Amino acid sequence: MAEKTIHFKIITPEKIVYEDDVDAIYAQGQEGGFGVLPNHIPFMSSLAIDTAKIEKDGEVKYFSIIGGAFQFKDNEAIILTEVAECGNDIDTTRAQLAKERAEAKIASAETQRDIKIANTALARAMARLKAASKQ
Repeated sequence: MAEKTIHFKIITPEKIVYEDDVDAIYAQGQEGGFGVLPNHIPFMSSLAIDTAKIEKDGEVKYFSIIGGAFQFKDNEAIILTEVAECGNDIDTTRAQLAKERAEAKIASAETQRDIKIANTALARAMARLKAASKQ
């Protein structure tokens, strides 16, 4: 008999951010977006700085994911990432200020290194805002 759910975890070095049985997972890999349903073939992907979406019993949750790796095998999925937050837990005022600071740093950047650092900060802030706005 086919499994009907996926056991899913989002893990950072500090804690397990989320763990539950879910119906579907959608995320952004470095090569583009993907979705995983129960009984999918084994799959791995590096993750972009963006959001992950999970569906469970008709409800949807979004998480900001700051890069990392995704693995799926035998109806178990794991996201390993440095930083992840549930959209419900994100301070949107703080994220908006971080976005504005990053945009200002991009505008005043003097080196390619400064631009790269500021673009990463901007991507992180945008992922947090995106996850928070979809809740």
